[in-house]
Amino acid sequence: MPGPDVTVIIPAYNAIPYVTRSVSSVLGQSLGADRIELIAIDDGSTDGTAQELDRLAARAPLMRVIHQPNSGGPAGPRNLGIGQAAGRYVFFLDADDHLGPEALQRMVVVADTNGSDVVLGRIVGEGGRSAPRSMFRWNQPRTDVFASRVYWTLNPMKLFRRELIDRLELRFDTSLSIGEDQPFVATAYLEAASVSVISDYDCLHWVAREDGNNITSQRHSTRMWMQLFKTMTELVAQRVPAGPDRDTLMHRHFAVELRSVILQLCQEPQRSRQDRLLREMAGMVALYWTEGLAARLPAVVRLRCHLIRHNLLEELLSLARWELDQGATSYGTTTLAATNPQLHVESGRAYALYPYFRHSTLNIPDDCYDITTELPVRHRVDSAGLNTTGLRLTGHAYIDRITTTQVSTELVLRERSSGHERRLPVRHTPTPGLGTDEDNEGYEYAMAGFDVTIDLAPLTAGLWDIFLAVGAQGITKQVRLGSNRTPSSTTATTTLITPQGTAATLYTTRPYGNLTLDIGESKYQVPPHLRVMNTTWSPDVPATLSVNGHCTLASWPQGSLALRARNLDGLDHTVAVQLTAPDGTFTALLPISTPGQWQFSLDLAVPGTGAHWTVPIPPQASLHPARWHRLGLPHYAKPLPGHDTLTLRVGRVQLFVAARNRLKRALGQAVRWSGKAH
Repeated sequence: MPGPDVTVIIPAYNAIPYVTRSVSSVLGQSLGADRIELIAIDDGSTDGTAQELDRLAARAPLMRVIHQPNSGGPAGPRNLGIGQAAGRYVFFLDADDHLGPEALQRMVVVADTNGSDVVLGRIVGEGGRSAPRSMFRWNQPRTDVFASRVYWTLNPMKLFRRELIDRLELRFDTSLSIGEDQPFVATAYLEAASVSVISDYDCLHWVAREDGNNITSQRHSTRMWMQLFKTMTELVAQRVPAGPDRDTLMHRHFAVELRSVILQLCQEPQRSRQDRLLREMAGMVALYWTEGLAARLPAVVRLRCHLIRHNLLEELLSLARWELDQGATSYGTTTLAATNPQLHVESGRAYALYPYFRHSTLNIPDDCYDITTELPVRHRVDSAGLNTTGLRLTGHAYIDRITTTQVSTELVLRERSSGHERRLPVRHTPTPGLGTDEDNEGYEYAMAGFDVTIDLAPLTAGLWDIFLAVGAQGITKQVRLGSNRTPSSTTATTTLITPQGTAATLYTTRPYGNLTLDIGESKYQVPPHLRVMNTTWSPDVPATLSVNGHCTLASWPQGSLALRARNLDGLDHTVAVQLTAPDGTFTALLPISTPGQWQFSLDLAVPGTGAHWTVPIPPQASLHPARWHRLGLPHYAKPLPGHDTLTLRVGRVQLFVAARNRLKRALGQAVRWSGKAH
């Protein structure tokens, strides 16, 4: 009998009443209880958790409960569960939290489909608990720590392939009082053949306990945080060579754990101990400080590291107190620094007025305050109208906290393969009241509107991505355009033919939803927009085909769409097609009375340009031979088999041959009847 697909391991300590929902969410999984092994470890609970686990296990044959004395943290219980796991995959679930009903089924399918060793399911917070979001913006079937944001969530509530755990002999670090899961998860990430991310389903519900006893919300000493920072930076340095990849991972620890070290340092009661701890921190920071890492860090982190490296204790503590006064909070709720500091704009750069900016004696570099690259561009497309002469775009765009004076926004078209750019000025339009609900009304964005028309004629063939170079007060930031649109401007893929005979398609990229122009069928072809659905003989006009079709092009030069019949002798006959319904359907009549062998197609040809698209009319099994009289003489049209294109032989009926054939058929029938009579 095959083993379970997933072993779920739940360490539980004084988790009443949360543990009931946690366990029940596992037992009720759509994957099926027979495919799940549940191991719950009661870590010396004193509040009835042990009894509740036993009660639940009595009703669930594949659930086991292990009771042990309190170990002081979840690392030991999780390790015990790993040692007894039989599933192909292992999922770690805290007793406070619970799963979405389809979570395990979705994660197993993704892992099996993509050969993934780790699967992250989207996490959502409950009861005011914040959850990581940046890595869950879209589904990622196969990724890694360098191509995505997965490294920014190092909690163990993920699906791990047990073969990976066994091969690496992974276990949780029982020597760490905080972050014991980080070395385990980071190692799994770095050794995984592939990592997958599920973003379109709420897999894990992270619950804030009313009693405040979530592990991440409890206070830990400066020394504990320093040990975690040291452990993780050493792990990264050992496994990733110096360079951009290492800097990418170090960014996370310098921004998160190091900040928590500083916040706890503020709580130390003795100045001498603070001095000693700061000197230790300076040594740790210096080990891995590089220009590449500094370039990745936000300005406030660069400022913290500068103060640490130069042993400026009082200034470091003042910065931490200032951040707390500005609304920053400690690890477990959020790891974000204080937001929206006042700005100083100078020479095209924006500097945050953090403490000690241009202090007369400290000489802290301006780079520690330069947040120009961090300022987001807020933008929206209100309309995107494509026609045969151009693409008109309207909307607004502004740089957060940069008042829209001296506005200098341009539209930028960049051809994807060559990098060639075309820049177009925009007409700046008033946007009174824009942003009044942001930034405590401290900034005005009254001239953030834009209106621009892109002339299609000068654009060469290629994929032209659309950007805005948003400028104000000498600061310019470029942003991809289209991901934020008003509902009325939701852009479906639109293809048209210009008067110059060029195919142009406006579409939105996936998964980001940005706008791109395809000029010259680099991605989107014209023929799929031309389709013949049915061909019959006209009941009203003899010797005439009635062709029903569909054209989904947005527009094309008048008279360029036609039905075409070609004769093997070189004769060519076309009939213009006119749409008969707004949805692009048409019915066209095509006379075929001239003798010869004819083939039929739906053609789009723009006169004088050489632009020409042909879609063969497919053979019709229901199209039977036809007869008619012309100038008193009988004629016929007969479909010819064995062709990919509808092919007809058209000719005059030879009376002698027809009579002879009729006689043969009559004689043959008489012989058959005679045979039956005998």
